[in-house]
Amino acid sequence: MGEVDLKSIKPDKVVDARGQACPGPLLEAKRAIADLPPGAILEVLSSDEGTNDDLPLWAENAGHEFLGSIEEAGYWRLFVRKGEG
Repeated sequence: MGEVDLKSIKPDKVVDARGQACPGPLLEAKRAIADLPPGAILEVLSSDEGTNDDLPLWAENAGHEFLGSIEEAGYWRLFVRKGEG
């Protein structure tokens, strides 16, 4: 897939994990993506900088596609597309 305009993505589900320390945001993402169909997009809101490392690694290992992140004032918006598996 080509370059994705993250600001224009309409996620199928948003998980607000701001204020949670690692591994909270990752655990929230794992729970949330389980309920989504393949191809759906999950947005994770996190104020923990470690999520920027953890979420892409987890997504790749779990067969999902990490689309990228946007830094906002005091938190990040991270996007994952659920894989087929």
